[in-house]
Amino acid sequence: MTEAGSNEKEVLIVASKLKNYIRAQSGFNTSGSVVEALSEKIRAMTNQAIENAKRDGRKTVMDRDFD
Repeated sequence: MTEAGSNEKEVLIVASKLKNYIRAQSGFNTSGSVVEALSEKIRAMTNQAIENAKRDGRKTVMDRDFD
């Protein structure tokens, strides 16, 4: 877990794919700050999923850990 601190602000999604999806669904443009905000949400959800896997005694994060 030594890399956790260095990855705190790393973008976790493919910005171009997100922007393309938003444009295809709505015709809207996407602000650059959206990818940062979404990455923060994904980071928080993933940290919780990691804790859920730990609590269950697993070292594999599974889809059910995101519920």
